[in-house]
Amino acid sequence: MDLQKFADQIRLYTMKELNNMGFGHYGGSLSIVETLAVLYGNEMNIDVDNPQKEDRDYFVLSKGHAGPGLYASLFLKGYISEETLMSLNNNGTTLPSHPDKNLTNGVDMTTGSLAQGLSAATGIAYGNKLKGLENYTYCIVGDGELNEGQCWEAIQFANHRKLSNLIIFVDDNKKQLDGFTEDINKSMDFVKKMQAFGLESFRVNGHDVYEIESAIKKAKLNNESATVIVLDTVKGYGIDAVANAASNHHLRPSAEMMTQLEEAVASLEVKLKG
Repeated sequence: MDLQKFADQIRLYTMKELNNMGFGHYGGSLSIVETLAVLYGNEMNIDVDNPQKEDRDYFVLSKGHAGPGLYASLFLKGYISEETLMSLNNNGTTLPSHPDKNLTNGVDMTTGSLAQGLSAATGIAYGNKLKGLENYTYCIVGDGELNEGQCWEAIQFANHRKLSNLIIFVDDNKKQLDGFTEDINKSMDFVKKMQAFGLESFRVNGHDVYEIESAIKKAKLNNESATVIVLDTVKGYGIDAVANAASNHHLRPSAEMMTQLEEAVASLEVKLKG
């Protein structure tokens, strides 16, 4: 699969569903597009015709507010229809703002209460290890989310149980709900912190699909511990109007900004047709 093209498609449909709703979590959805493209494009053992197969790879979006990015990926893989995609967060929808495994085909874990998704991912990985399965559990956690102590309890557990079937991505996009992460609670060096907790960890360009793909292959060679891949990202990446907005966690675009966002969608459509 052409991973860069797939990333552009995910970005396009993330924008389409959010623009259709008129507001939402643009920034954090856009910063993980390339990681979603690699996971759903090449890496994960999944089957749209048998989404609950026992030996599938699991995906947990701990930063559940980035649900629109996940939903765009699920649409492109055939788990949901375009009509369903455009029902994001509407009354009666099966696509709530944050993922719900009881509502949405292809979602493995309900998330949105920050820090709980990482704990769930470690539990899934541990359970599958006890079953003797050889699948992987992938989890994306936000840099702001790592302010929560529960995350570090999960990481300590992952080390203790030697969960080499768990690959964690830190979306280090430098911002969270209330501003810059460094201004709210200094993160320090995520790689060194994860290593101090006994996990293999390294940093990659989170907007380079080939770096991400190589990082996952490297992680799969590690049989001693879980691996943490720190993604160096930009919140709102790929859409200038979002990336340049001072507060871009949850946007309610003005008429002027919405025009810019719709122009960005048109540009992506032209790029993909070319």
